Amino acid sequence: MKFYYSIIVLFFSFSGYGQDNLYQFSGDIKKNIVEDTAKSGSWRSQMGATYYSISGQYKKALESWDTTFGRTKKLSADDSLKLTKLIPVNARDYILDRASDEKIIIINEAHHNASHRTFSSSLLQGLYDKGYRYLGIETLDNDDPSHTDSLQIRKFATASSGFYSREPEFGNFIYNALKIGFKLFPYEADGNGKEREIGEARNIYDFMQKNREGKYLIYCGYEHAYEGVHRSWEKTMAARLSDLTGLNPFTIDQTQFSEKSLPKYNEPLLRLVKNTEPVVLTDHNQSVYNGENKELFTDIKIIHPVTKYVKGRPDWMLRDSRKFFKLSSSALSEYPALVLAYRKGEFENNGIPADILELTDSKDSRFLILDKGNYEIVVKDRTYKVINRFDKTVK
Repeated sequence: MKFYYSIIVLFFSFSGYGQDNLYQFSGDIKKNIVEDTAKSGSWRSQMGATYYSISGQYKKALESWDTTFGRTKKLSADDSLKLTKLIPVNARDYILDRASDEKIIIINEAHHNASHRTFSSSLLQGLYDKGYRYLGIETLDNDDPSHTDSLQIRKFATASSGFYSREPEFGNFIYNALKIGFKLFPYEADGNGKEREIGEARNIYDFMQKNREGKYLIYCGYEHAYEGVHRSWEKTMAARLSDLTGLNPFTIDQTQFSEKSLPKYNEPLLRLVKNTEPVVLTDHNQSVYNGENKELFTDIKIIHPVTKYVKGRPDWMLRDSRKFFKLSSSALSEYPALVLAYRKGEFENNGIPADILELTDSKDSRFLILDKGNYEIVVKDRTYKVINRFDKTVK
C-alpha cells in the first residue's frame, strides 16, 4: 500500500473529530467522517477505517478502507498451479524458530487492522525467551522522553502515549510487552518519504548504540518493513537500518495477504490457502514464499485466515488465554450503549480499554473478550455519559 500513512496523524490532529470522546459509536464516525463530503474519498476511507478500528469496529474498519482501496485481483492458471504446491507452516512457530539466529526483527501492520496487533502480541513471550529485550514502536510519542519513561514505570499505555496505540488490541500489545519485561522506545521521525525513512532508521540505530544487552523487535506500518528499492523512498526504514548496523534484519509483512471486507478483494492466494491459522508458505526445499515482487520485499509474508465470528466477535481475539465474559442484561439500562472494559485502575488514568462493545439493542451479542485479571466495566449512553461502572474478575 502506498497512500498517506505518514500524514494521517496530522489530519487527526487538526480535524477536531473525536477529541472529547475518543471511543465513538459507529453512527457518529459515519456521520462525522465517512459522510464528510468536504473531504476526499481516500481521506474518508482512511480516517473512517482508523476510527472504526480504534472504537473496536473491526469489520466496519475493513469496509471503510475498501470503499476506496478495494481491488479485485486475478491469478493466472500457471501461478495458481505453482502456489497450490506450497506447504502452509504455522507462522508463529516459524518466526520463533528463526528468531534464535536473528538480531533484529521488523514486523509491520495495516493501521486499521487490529488482528495484526493480536498476532504480534502472541510472539512476545517467545521472543523474550530468545533474548529480545527492546521493542521499538512507530506510533509512540517521542517528543518528550519522559512519556516513554513514565510508560515503562506505569506499565500500560494511555491516550497520550501515541495515536494508533489508542486502539484496544494495540493497548493490549503494549501492556503485554511491558508485563513480559520489554523496554519500549519510540522512533518516529519528522518529514515524509525519504526523509522520514532516514530519520526513523537513525533513531533506531541511536537507541541501539545505547542499549546493547539484547535483541530488537521493531513494529511499524506497511512498507517501512520492506527491503529493496522503493519507488519514491529509494530505501525504506528497514533497508536503511541494515545499512547503518551492518545487519540484515528479519523482515515480516502482515499486510498483503490479510483479509479484506469482501472475498472478491482478497488476494487470490488467500482464497487458495484456506488456512485456519496464520501461516507462511514453503516449498519442498523449505524455501519460504515471499511474494512476486523481487524489487521491494520482506523475508516472509504471513497469510492470515479469513475471520470467523464466534458469539458475534472475531475469532482471532480468542488467541492464547483470553475468554468470553457475558455482560448481564441488568448492567445495561438503555440502548444504544458503549461498553468499555478497562484493567482495574486504568480508566481513571486515561488508559486504553482492553475491549469495546457497541450494543444497539438487547438482541446484540453481549460478549466481551478478556484475558485473566481484574477489570472495571464502564457503560456509556448515546451522549457518552457514564451510566454504569462495576468491577469484574476474569479467572
